[in-house]
Amino acid sequence: MKTILDGKTVKIITLGCKVNKYESDAMLLLLENAGCHEAAEGEKADISIVNTCSVTNIADHKSRQMLHRMKKENPDTVVVAAGCYVQAAAEALEKDESIDILIGNNRKKDVVRILTEYFEGTAPADNIPDINHDDQFEALSVSAPVDSTRAYIKIQDGCNLFCTYCIIPYVRGRIRSKSIKDIIDELNTLSQNGVREAVLTGINICSYNDEGRDFLELLREISKAHHMDRIRLGSLEPRIINDEFISIIKSDPRFCPHFHLSLQSVCDNTLKRMNRHYTVEDIKKAVTLLRENFDRPALTADIIAGFAGETEEDFLTTLDNLAEIKLYETHVFKYSRRKGTVADKMPDQLTEKVKAARSDKLIRLGELNKAAYEQQFIGEPVNVLVEEIIEKNGRSFFRGHTERYMLIDIDCKEYLMSDLKKYINTIITVEHHI
Repeated sequence: MKTILDGKTVKIITLGCKVNKYESDAMLLLLENAGCHEAAEGEKADISIVNTCSVTNIADHKSRQMLHRMKKENPDTVVVAAGCYVQAAAEALEKDESIDILIGNNRKKDVVRILTEYFEGTAPADNIPDINHDDQFEALSVSAPVDSTRAYIKIQDGCNLFCTYCIIPYVRGRIRSKSIKDIIDELNTLSQNGVREAVLTGINICSYNDEGRDFLELLREISKAHHMDRIRLGSLEPRIINDEFISIIKSDPRFCPHFHLSLQSVCDNTLKRMNRHYTVEDIKKAVTLLRENFDRPALTADIIAGFAGETEEDFLTTLDNLAEIKLYETHVFKYSRRKGTVADKMPDQLTEKVKAARSDKLIRLGELNKAAYEQQFIGEPVNVLVEEIIEKNGRSFFRGHTERYMLIDIDCKEYLMSDLKKYINTIITVEHHI
């Protein structure tokens, strides 16, 4: 049965986190099922959706820029603003002439209905919920990733922690979780469709709760029932890493030995000002447990440089602790003030110059740690999930990640008699070298 959306072209721009990427893929699937198709590169789209981010003031600015750009480049397109920035700034966006439709969080599942109403000229419903009182997990799913070989599965949404620098609880609402059954069904659908690796993602996956069944119970059930080659975990709080967690992950080699820790700082004073609910001792205990139980696990983390009130001594404490625990990769972010958060009003805000200097030191340390970690694997066989083909110096290379998330380029010279594209989304074992 034809609908008013049949034949319309769609372009979706995703800003921000992996949760947004998942939700964009899910919206595209819903629209394709309603008769739309994704606009080809260079093709003008009938519908342009920007799945926005609002994690910082800069993210707000980028979201506005992208929305205006969509309308400027294609005045006839229907511009849809969706997601976190909509939740944060709905009143201002309603007056923005570049935007035709607003869709808040927990309403992306309704994208087909909302666009149908728009094109039919029906009076639209309110599509920006009171997210702080919306307790239903949004029923979205994907059957295959868009533009990648790795699939993300959103297992939960929202956060109850209220870190002082973070706006996310205000734009994503309280914790809501997908059922264990639906997660396993989605994993198995992805696997049946040829996906080799899936990443469990969410706003705070450690807070997962399906009617009393927590994150560890979810992992246990996934281990029993999934058919995926690799399962990678999203950001973990240090305190989730205990003996029970270790036992579950060790029992199933399909769980990748790559653990991304949501640290933000490795100084107790700073962690307290951030309202993070763990200590440096918790961090070191988690790192020790992981290294005692897995062969050279890849430990990665996010670190904020120059948080409000961070003294030179606090910064040096974080730097010293990072030098001690030797993470594989450190994702460093200069602290960016966000209106509406507690930290935005804290005294002793640091200058951009100080934040940049501290960021540079953290990045340099991270580069040294990364090089030392990868050096351990030279000459050893590594398993690479081929994600794309790249060109370097006139030669073709497969590019992909190992279980430990090391990015590897494989010279295609041994495969030139074959169709190189057939190797994308396959796992190749090669000897690691730098």
